[in-house]
Amino acid sequence: MQNSKSMRAVGYYEYLPITHPDSLLDLEIPVPTPQGHDLLIRIEAIAVNPADTVVRQYNPATEGPYILGWDASGVVVEVGPECTLFKPGDEVFYAGSVIRPGNNSEFHLVDERIVGRKPKTLGFAEAASLPLTTITAWESLFDRLGIPHNPEINRNKSILIIGAAGGVGSIAVQLAKLAGLTVIGTASRPESAEWVKELGAEIVINHYEDFLPQLQQHGLDTVDYIFCLNKVDWNRLTQVIVPQGKICFIIDNDPPVELGQFLGKSVTVVWENMFTRSTFQTKDITEQHHLLNQMAELIDEGKIRTTVTERLSPINAANLKLAHAKMESRVAIGKIVLEHF
Repeated sequence: MQNSKSMRAVGYYEYLPITHPDSLLDLEIPVPTPQGHDLLIRIEAIAVNPADTVVRQYNPATEGPYILGWDASGVVVEVGPECTLFKPGDEVFYAGSVIRPGNNSEFHLVDERIVGRKPKTLGFAEAASLPLTTITAWESLFDRLGIPHNPEINRNKSILIIGAAGGVGSIAVQLAKLAGLTVIGTASRPESAEWVKELGAEIVINHYEDFLPQLQQHGLDTVDYIFCLNKVDWNRLTQVIVPQGKICFIIDNDPPVELGQFLGKSVTVVWENMFTRSTFQTKDITEQHHLLNQMAELIDEGKIRTTVTERLSPINAANLKLAHAKMESRVAIGKIVLEHF
């Protein structure tokens, strides 16, 4: 049964260009009641991702308004009857699930098994910038590509991260560096290239130019792993991936790739969607809880830094429109965070 109280939220009823006055709306909706493994979170801060803009375009509201948002930090105010991991008063951060309402609201329900404890050394705004990008980068590097966590094993191995200045790339650069890999990041502007270097990439190349000549300028002909975050000419990947190397993608390509081009080198091609575990309620769904807690430890130890580059307040339709517009421009560096309703 739903709570009779109402809360503020930001959502939409139909897709409209972000410049349209009604593209995102300030709303009043009911406060939900936790069931099962649900936590009811009081939202303190949220972050905006490219996923928000994509879902807004392709997912019309059917029953009531559509609420976006897949990055948040906040405080647990109520727990469902099956909860064992958290209690009221706990400070948490998480990305949520695409098959449930998003977290652009004062209160939000989320399965505790995909929630982590907020890093103690970060405020809510900094913490909200991390979950989606952390889960995507962590699962891509360690689950999909199978990169060992041991720097000794990874010595003399390299990874090319295409689109390294964005939200996921910013975390992936740091995690790959921590794992002992030689990190090559791509960026196309001086400010984004500088950001990638600050995060730990030894080499930065331009993703609008052929990769091989740029790598050869740094004494490299191949890389052991590729993490592809942007659409790219896949022939460039074939040229530089080492025989029996591995490539992970988080987006589809246009036009579709001919996977046969990787046959000659026996390349492993894998995909990452951080919502797979929550969407299909996989047996290992709690892995996201564990990895977020591990990330919190790395942050508290000073080994990983937050990727916030812009903060807006309050959380309302006007500021979310600004954030969506920057996401759609595809020139954003790091993460945009909104705090306080």
